[in-house]
Amino acid sequence: MAQINKPSEYFNTKLYTGTSSTQSITGVNFQPDLVWFKRRDGVSSHRLTDAVRGTTKLLQTNANDADQTGTDTLTSFDSDGFTLGADTAPYNVNVSGQTMVAWNWKANGSGVSNTDGSITSTISASTTSGFSIVKYTGTGSNATVGHGLGAVPKFIIVKALNDPRSWITYHSSNGASGGMDLNSSGAFYSNSLFWNNTTPTSSVVHLGTSVQSNSTYDYIMYCFAEKKGFSKIGSYTGNGNADGTFIYTGFKPAWVLVKKTSAIDNWILLDNKRDTAPNPHKLALFPNLADAEAGDYLTDFLSNGFKIRSATGSLNTGSATYIYMAFAENPLVGTNGVPACAR
Repeated sequence: MAQINKPSEYFNTKLYTGTSSTQSITGVNFQPDLVWFKRRDGVSSHRLTDAVRGTTKLLQTNANDADQTGTDTLTSFDSDGFTLGADTAPYNVNVSGQTMVAWNWKANGSGVSNTDGSITSTISASTTSGFSIVKYTGTGSNATVGHGLGAVPKFIIVKALNDPRSWITYHSSNGASGGMDLNSSGAFYSNSLFWNNTTPTSSVVHLGTSVQSNSTYDYIMYCFAEKKGFSKIGSYTGNGNADGTFIYTGFKPAWVLVKKTSAIDNWILLDNKRDTAPNPHKLALFPNLADAEAGDYLTDFLSNGFKIRSATGSLNTGSATYIYMAFAENPLVGTNGVPACAR
């Protein structure tokens, strides 16, 4: 598969201000299939809407709630963004005066049937960018489900839609023997029932009998495979000082998600649109918390990776292990031979 020269055609961050009136959010550069909303200036849940579940459907990363319907929230996925309704509490995606961020990913529309696994799934997949949205109904027995990527996913997020269960994540650096909850600060914990203790393949994800991944409920799954110059999924070890660890990605990051695996700590999310000043970036949002953006999570976004500039435990405790997923602003060198520039 050809390298992506323009990452913003597959992932992009969009900032806007709520109006409590219908408004079209443009400038995304593509029709998104997953939109992750968060209020920046106050306490409000993270909200996820995707094209497979459909408009007005909302999940919260910081809670275990079942899927909700917000009639005046995201009402359409558009060619250059999305349209919002008038919005009222408690969803908070378009409340007047509130400053908002929306992270957007491109998959492949509302989805098609996939029979690669023992469970038939509905998938919306971009094999170019290595991202798919998978909807399936669990069986309560060991099973497999197709993801449509044609590559092995290295990060997977799953949530039961019609039952209040915690989100569960798979990360290749932790392996298939357990997971971490997206809505919790907890460390990695063992549970072979999540993934049937089996690494995913280029066609299917293995499921055990955990209620978080494969009971008799409906589930949504987000799968991410690495793509050179666009995404990087890996791990690093902290050194506990301000001259922190450098993590090579092969591109200039636009968005970085980090979680300590060896102890309790928050998920940390940084991006290049909320922090527009020169390095370091410092304003974090926390997928497991409804908190406003905050902090001094000092991190340089460089032409070939990111470097921690803080001894904060959430990013850089000495000898602690961390997993991460990053998406590119620019590849280090595109197929046109032009290198990206550091800030």
